[in-house]
Order: sequence, then structure tokens, then C-alpha cells
Amino acid sequence: MTETIARPPRFIAYVPLTDLMPAPRNPKRHELELIIASIDMHGLVEIPVVDERTQKTLHGHGRRESLIEMQARGMREPSGIVTDEDGGWLVPVLRGWASRNNAEAEALAIKLNRLPGEGGWDPREFAEVLEDLATNEAELFDSLAIRADEMDKLFGQVDPETLPAGGREDEPPLLHLPDDGERGDDLSPDDEGRTPHTTCPACGHMFSSSR
Repeated sequence: MTETIARPPRFIAYVPLTDLMPAPRNPKRHELELIIASIDMHGLVEIPVVDERTQKTLHGHGRRESLIEMQARGMREPSGIVTDEDGGWLVPVLRGWASRNNAEAEALAIKLNRLPGEGGWDPREFAEVLEDLATNEAELFDSLAIRADEMDKLFGQVDPETLPAGGREDEPPLLHLPDDGERGDDLSPDDEGRTPHTTCPACGHMFSSSR
């Protein structure tokens, strides 16, 4: 059942992208190309947050910059974005929260960026999900842009017996290149510069990343 609140404490409003102003200081760095690719594939899902006191972006600077770049490149407007009569992009933002002062605004901005990642990942479940994606939805797996060394570290934490594909007790996670084959750890002449791969210890699936 959906209830209508006359004056909700938090609400979504569409504002011109050009009116979405950055905070005076934002120490968070962003991989804009990855964000652009994600927004282009899935649409704008996680929306920016605006501080009512300052009218500046509190959270979502990377999405803001990515949308500006996407529009500058002439890319299509992603789902979640609407256009005005002049073709400008209107962005959904979360409104209704106001900071008491600049210190609180900056503290919350840091928390919104740091806290979601503090819990880390459950290695077994994460490996299981990645294995499913790599096997069944290669494009989605590639879009995660997980480096081969990260995959190798992840699989090093996983007991193969806990994965759905069963265990290969005598085969630890391997980091290798496409042509190493009979040469063991040595590289074949044409391997220089190639992307490392990681083999799942449970099913033997080879994961690769270009990142």
C-alpha cells in the first residue's frame, strides 16, 4: 500500500544539469569512464543528493561530472534523465536534507562515500556471483572492470568446496596469461603486454579483465 505524504521530508525533484552545482571541496576521486559506461548501460540509478542549506551537491559529484561529459560527447540521454524543450538534461536529485554548517556537510559527504564500502565483500558469495556473471552474462561481467589481481586475491580467500561447482582441491587459484600453457610460468614470445587471467578454483572458469 502506498501512502501520500503532503510534505515529505525527503523528495525527488528534477533540476537542470547545468544548475547542479558542485561542493566547494570534494576530495573524492572518480573513474569517470567507468561511471559513464555504467550510466550508459543501466541508466541513472543512484541519484545525486543536494544540500538544501547550500544548494550544492552533497553526494554524486562523479555522476554529475559523468553526465556533463556524456552530454558534451553527444551521447544519448540515459534512462532516468528527461529533456526540456531546449534539449537540456534534467537530472533527478534527492532533496530535503539541510546541513547545519559546512563541517557537517563535508563530514556527511565523506560518510556517504566511505561507509558503503567499509563492510567489504563476502568472498564466497562474491566469487559465486562473479562466476555466474562471467559464465552467463560476459558483457555484464566485463563491465565490472575488476582487475585480474583482484580476482586472484578473491579466489585465494575462497574454499572451493563452498562454491556451487564443487572443489578442485589440488588446483589453487592460478594467475596466468593466455599462451603460457606448456611453458608453465614462463611467457611465450607474444605474451608481453597481455592481460592476466585468473582461474576459478572450483570450476576452472578463466576470468579476465582489461582494466
